[in-house]
Amino acid sequence: MSRGRVTRREFLGWLVAGAAGGLTGGCVAGRRAGRVPPSETILHACVGAGGMGASDLESFAHHDFVRIVAIADVDLARAEVWRRKFPGVRIYQDWRRLLDRERDLDSLNVSTPDHMHAPIAMSAMQRGLHVYVQKPLTHDLYESRQLTREARRRGLVTQMGIQIHSLAEYRQAVQILRQGLIGKVREVHLWSDKAWGDPEPLPVRRDPVPEGFDWDGWLGVAAWRPFIGGGYYHPANWRRRLDFGTGTLGDMGCHIFDPVFLGLALTAPRSVRSEGPPPNAWNWANDGKVVYEFPGTAHTAGPTLRLTWYDGRQRPPRDVLALLEEDAPPAQGSICVGTEGVMLLPHIGRARLYPRKRFEGVRLPEAESANHYTLFLEAVRGGRATTAGFDYAGPLTETVLLGCVASRFPQTTLEWDAGRLRFRNVTEANRFLRRAYRAGWEVWGL
Repeated sequence: MSRGRVTRREFLGWLVAGAAGGLTGGCVAGRRAGRVPPSETILHACVGAGGMGASDLESFAHHDFVRIVAIADVDLARAEVWRRKFPGVRIYQDWRRLLDRERDLDSLNVSTPDHMHAPIAMSAMQRGLHVYVQKPLTHDLYESRQLTREARRRGLVTQMGIQIHSLAEYRQAVQILRQGLIGKVREVHLWSDKAWGDPEPLPVRRDPVPEGFDWDGWLGVAAWRPFIGGGYYHPANWRRRLDFGTGTLGDMGCHIFDPVFLGLALTAPRSVRSEGPPPNAWNWANDGKVVYEFPGTAHTAGPTLRLTWYDGRQRPPRDVLALLEEDAPPAQGSICVGTEGVMLLPHIGRARLYPRKRFEGVRLPEAESANHYTLFLEAVRGGRATTAGFDYAGPLTETVLLGCVASRFPQTTLEWDAGRLRFRNVTEANRFLRRAYRAGWEVWGL
């Protein structure tokens, strides 16, 4: 199969294979072939019931025109607690059975570890379901490209879970950049103090799988390996592991890149370079630094924009922090350096403009917060399109994940060909754009 391109022959091949029962994700349509009439209740299912999944579940159930009809989680203890809150809800340990049996669904959210976002979302869309997927949209770049194409082809409502995207703080920052209040942007610095890495080797042990926990189902599309307890994988430390999470950049990048990506109307970068430590054989590294080069836009100064990401203990250089006039930088955020001023955007907080004297009395754009979940649900009912649908979230995620790939090749500038979904100059890097799914877990189009 060609990378990044889906031919008619390939698609027909997937249909034939699916008819033979060889792949996950049959083409069973949902109960409606389009939007849900405003007079009717949205029938919604959740995949992932703990952690962020629990937060998402509560956020969807908060709407009185939504009914949670099914929940899937490989850890039954996390799923069963919801029976009291949602009487009659059907609980599944395997999301594939949920999709096979729940024929009346309208929408579904995916709130699992990163490596399972794409297979679940793709399978749901192939059944005609509108989908809300937590960030990052996918674990691998190829998956992001394919989900974006599938959603567009089917005309489905989609939303990535970058909830801050819909808050007034980020909406105002986008308008500050779009209106040129700090002039044309010359450079951007983004950072997070989180440390979703682990320099230690894989523990040499095999622990018993807890009762009620489906380890094989948790692994899903990833290669099989023995279970390690003590929280090494489940429920949260999977973010540190190469095969399941995407490190600090994958975790926070989709949030912190978002207002800059949107406000400057950025497209795919031309190149990406890691100047931080590489991951080991099992885990992502801490203290990353990744430099992107983007084509210039109407909102940037010059033909190229340099954007640098820092995490862990890394921070922008002193001369950049000095532009904040002795204000301490927040633990997470971004600095946009323009020809007429500087914007600091804390994560999460209101933008601050420097030099202070220059912006005294300047009226900033007004912006109101919206509920990210409501926007998705109202779009399912035929309202306005979502603002973080896959046509936007897919390219944003691809950009973030390029930095994850680059971290494997430190001190090497990787030249990116977005149209062909490949690196021009380092062939070895292309094998990290797409991985083979474990036998029995294949999904059409991925």
